[in-house]
Amino acid sequence: MSTAQDLKTLHDRLSPSDRMPLVFLGHGSPMNAIEDTAFSRAWSELGRSLPRPKAILVVSAHWMTQGTTLVDVSAMPRTIHDFYGFPPELYAQTYPAAGDPELAREVVTLLASHHAEEDETWGLDHGAWTILQFLYPEADVPVFQVSIDMSRGLDHQLEVGKTLSALRDRGVLILGSGNVVHNLRTMRPGGKPQDFAVEFDTLFTERLTDRDLATLSDPGQLGSLLHMAHPTLDHYLPALTIAGASDTRDELTFMTDAIDLGSVSMRSFVFHAA
Repeated sequence: MSTAQDLKTLHDRLSPSDRMPLVFLGHGSPMNAIEDTAFSRAWSELGRSLPRPKAILVVSAHWMTQGTTLVDVSAMPRTIHDFYGFPPELYAQTYPAAGDPELAREVVTLLASHHAEEDETWGLDHGAWTILQFLYPEADVPVFQVSIDMSRGLDHQLEVGKTLSALRDRGVLILGSGNVVHNLRTMRPGGKPQDFAVEFDTLFTERLTDRDLATLSDPGQLGSLLHMAHPTLDHYLPALTIAGASDTRDELTFMTDAIDLGSVSMRSFVFHAA
C-alpha cells in the first residue's frame, strides 16, 4: 500500500495547472463504497489534492459496448447498482451529480472516427460512483461516462485516450476505473496475493513507468499472463485509456498498490504536469 507520505507528495505535485491530471483508480469490490478501507481513505485524500475540474469524463470497466463508443449525454445521470448479493445499504447509495450534455455531445464529435454515438440511458455505474463519492463527495462537478468498445483491440483504447487528451486543456478530468489485475475466478478472500497477480501487476508498473505502451497493448508480448490476469479485458482497458491520454510531459505517481482478495490489483496511478 502507498503510505500517507506518498499521498502528501502527490498533493504537493498537484499544484494548480492549466492542464488537468489523468487518474486511474482500481475500484475493486463495491463494498469499498460503504466500508472504511485503506482504498476509500486514499481516494478521499486524492480528492482533496486534485484541482477542481469543470467536468469529469469517466471510462469505467462496467460500460461495455460492441462496435461503437457510446457517450452519455443525459442531463442527470442515474446511479446504477450493477451488482448482486450485497447489503441493502449499498443499494441505497446515490451520486446525484449533473451531467454535461453539451460537452458530452462535443465528445461524440471528437470520437467520430471511433464510431461514437449519443446515449441517454446509461448513467453512472458502480465503477464510477463508488469512487466519485470519495473524490468529490458533494457531487457538485458535472460528470458523464464514455463506454469501451470491446470489439476492438487493446491499441484502440490507447487511441481513444490520445483523442480525449485534448480535453485536459479545457478543465476536464479524465478518470479511468477498472483494475490492473482482475480475475474473480481465482479470488481468495483474505488470502495472500497469487503469483500471477503480482507478476502482471509488476510488469504493468514497469512498462508504464518506461512508457512502453506498445508492450502493454500487445497481447502477443503479454502472452498467457494477460489471460491469467484478465480472463476478460474489461477491467484492463480503462487503464490503457488513461495511459493513452498521457504524454512525455507528464509525471507518473502510483498509489494503492495492494493485491486484494488474492487476484485483484488495487493499483492506481495519476499522470500530472511535471
